[in-house]
Amino acid sequence: MESGTSVRNNSGSSRNDSYEAIKNGSWFHQFRNGCNPWMARYVYGLIFLIANLLAWAARDYGRRALRKVTIFKNCKGGENCLGTEGVLRVSLGCFLFYFVMFLSTLGTSKTHSSRDRWHSGWWFAKLILWPALTIIPFLLPSSIINLYGEIAHFGAGVFLLIQLISVISFIQWLNECYQSQKDTEKCRVYVMILSTSSYTVCIVGVIMMYVWYAPDSSCLLNIFFITWTLFLIQLMTSIALHPKVNAGYLTPALMGLYVVFVCWCAIRSEPVGESCNRKAAASNRTDWLTIISFVVALLAMVIATFSTGIDSQCFQFKKTESDQEGEGEEEDGVPYGYGFFHFVFATGAMYFAMLLIGWNTHHPMKKWTIDVGWTSTWVRVVNEWVAVGVYIWMLVSPLILKSRRQTTSGT
Repeated sequence: MESGTSVRNNSGSSRNDSYEAIKNGSWFHQFRNGCNPWMARYVYGLIFLIANLLAWAARDYGRRALRKVTIFKNCKGGENCLGTEGVLRVSLGCFLFYFVMFLSTLGTSKTHSSRDRWHSGWWFAKLILWPALTIIPFLLPSSIINLYGEIAHFGAGVFLLIQLISVISFIQWLNECYQSQKDTEKCRVYVMILSTSSYTVCIVGVIMMYVWYAPDSSCLLNIFFITWTLFLIQLMTSIALHPKVNAGYLTPALMGLYVVFVCWCAIRSEPVGESCNRKAAASNRTDWLTIISFVVALLAMVIATFSTGIDSQCFQFKKTESDQEGEGEEEDGVPYGYGFFHFVFATGAMYFAMLLIGWNTHHPMKKWTIDVGWTSTWVRVVNEWVAVGVYIWMLVSPLILKSRRQTTSGT
């Protein structure tokens, strides 16, 4: 009996050792060692990238191919499978695949379990499942696809919220890492350099947006967007430096970078031809710079989805039982939340659909463009304002909760 237990312990220990070696190895080492959760996340990211490319091809270049397809009756000669509907059909297939994976891996906590093997392996079955779920939406009537397009607005909003919380959590984690360093003086120098650099980039970014997107006083909307962004940076800094909050310079500086970037994306999303958008007018023709910008935006979307998907720890508001137990239990735990990972990719499928159609199911998009239109602009602007609101709430909520507890205990 003892020998059987010893064999099982030794085999489990050897599996843990091999997983640890794979985890600490390079990405090539992770691929070379077959089915493991570290290799699997790259494969799922590759599938997501291919789905993005298929949706783009259906929008910009699908007319030649799908016009000859008669097997899909609901396409009506290809007309209902092109443009916006083509993007939504590919997006729906991608969403279904990751949603099935979400339901089948939700709650996985241990490696070497059946659901861990399903997440990290069974690729032959998934190579059948994914194309099948991609084809199914092309068999559905347009009414269902349009309904999915409306639901995708909400799903894309959920993705933006998840991404926002992930960004803020990363900024706070970076600040805590600097504060926990043993060499306090050296740490302060690094924080000051990083904060000063961030504020400098923010100021330069605001100035460049005034030059590019507010060339005269008639551009009131762009002037409002840029000036309000500058005010929000000042507001975040003032609250963070308040004696009762005392959050330091680093987090508001990095949040300033984020909101300036979102404001820049919002103004760039304004339709081509607007008199207050010189950059958009200059990119009215399709040239190599437009194509490079599109490719970079597409890759950035995939990378953002991938990085957010593996960041499930920022949504754990309390320690799990496995975190409270010994180190041996932690070694047998999954490296990231599989269910959360697939959920982020499922909402990301809705998000890339909204970007490719400009958040408007009735708005045709120009070739080699992404996230263009007034709807896209206002989505970005609201996202910026929500980001600032969430950050300020995370700063002041401990004080509010503390005062409420004191009031309750006093009464």
